[in-house]
Amino acid sequence: MSGLRGVPPFRSDVEGIAWPSLQKGPGATLAAMMAELDRTQWTSAEEIARRQFQQFVLVAEHCARHSKQFAERLDRAGLRAPDLADWAGLSRLPVLTRREVQRAGADLYCREIPPGHLPLSEIKTSGSTGEPVTVQRTAVNAIFWSAMAMREHFWNGRDFTKGLCAIRANVEEPARRERWGAPVSVLYETGPSLVLPINRPAAQLVQWVAEFAPDNLLIYPSTLDVFASHCRQNGIAMPGLHHIRTIGETLSPRIRKEAEAVFGAKVEDLYSSNEIGYIAVQCPESGLYHVMAEDVIVEILNETGAPCAAGETGRVTVTSLHNFAMPLIRYDIGDYAEAGAPCACGRGLPTLARIAGRERNLILMPDGSRFWPVGGLIDARDIAPLSQWQMIQTAREAIEIRLIVERPLTADEEEKLRALVVSKLGYPFALDLKYFEGRLPLGPNGKFEEFVCRVG
Repeated sequence: MSGLRGVPPFRSDVEGIAWPSLQKGPGATLAAMMAELDRTQWTSAEEIARRQFQQFVLVAEHCARHSKQFAERLDRAGLRAPDLADWAGLSRLPVLTRREVQRAGADLYCREIPPGHLPLSEIKTSGSTGEPVTVQRTAVNAIFWSAMAMREHFWNGRDFTKGLCAIRANVEEPARRERWGAPVSVLYETGPSLVLPINRPAAQLVQWVAEFAPDNLLIYPSTLDVFASHCRQNGIAMPGLHHIRTIGETLSPRIRKEAEAVFGAKVEDLYSSNEIGYIAVQCPESGLYHVMAEDVIVEILNETGAPCAAGETGRVTVTSLHNFAMPLIRYDIGDYAEAGAPCACGRGLPTLARIAGRERNLILMPDGSRFWPVGGLIDARDIAPLSQWQMIQTAREAIEIRLIVERPLTADEEEKLRALVVSKLGYPFALDLKYFEGRLPLGPNGKFEEFVCRVG
């Protein structure tokens, strides 16, 4: 919110009260949390960390009493809940893996939940890591999710009275609604919204979006890639589009740059997960990702388990500060990210410089080393008319390159493309070029990755 000036008036939910607007129930709770988050973001990094651990000990003590798995986990580490009251204590607790969450099952859940945190909800992850898990969350977790969603809207200055279009997985048919839906519509009058199925051809999606003419588009990066490519190739402009919000996948600099060039709109990325909710949101001033530190502790750990310095990339470990239903504490979420430096915007919230992706997005070299193959085909359009591509590592020395092309490639273009990939990856991999029509297949969760390693 960042102050009250310029903030639209709430929608009153009390009969007979139009102005000043009056909220009660869930709306009043959400409004109060938004005001608190507007204050806490400007406190110092030291104060934020102090408050995080103050809250964390309350969660740890509750889970130690009521979660069989967490009590045993503390015992094995020779720890008690109060020992986790600072960074040094937290680092003594081994990380929690997805496999351990799976194996623990109901033993991870807390037997008792504070009454003010009820009701519970159950969330099943998409299983994009190949290790799906089921997570219990509370009504308090839902409040934080809504408040962080509103923070992200306000940081990016979105106009709620205009149209919102969302292209999502697990949607069967287009659905138009009169309002945006929660959490925005809980507090504000909004414009209409349109939800579209992600698995339709780019041309159809472009037609639907152009007809709806939204101000705000929610989309996966891979869908944005083919969407923008279709618009560029066919000279389709969307002058009313001002905000492109990307979720669910790693946003590459290439996709961001091309989409902003095609639409003249800002691409605004966020980092979240089904298990935790909002993890980090891009700063509207610097482009760094601010950790939503009022709700989660994020650690970026190197191969030895030590914290990464700014500029170093490591595994993302998260600790939920308000989940009294199950202890997601030092949970290895399966992602990699680059640790960031303090942000010049003045917010005390920690930062991530870049969300790198998952371990399976690391190439496995013949010598056993691994690295991020970022930009393997970033210059490919200078060589050949490619619309979309994907690299699948099928063996230590073999990579399948999947391509969507605007026209058949010549033998010379194919050879130059192979040379580019070998040059970028630094090894003469055996490259198998395979051509597809329309759009490269998405994963079962509707997501797409530019590089996937299938070698153990």
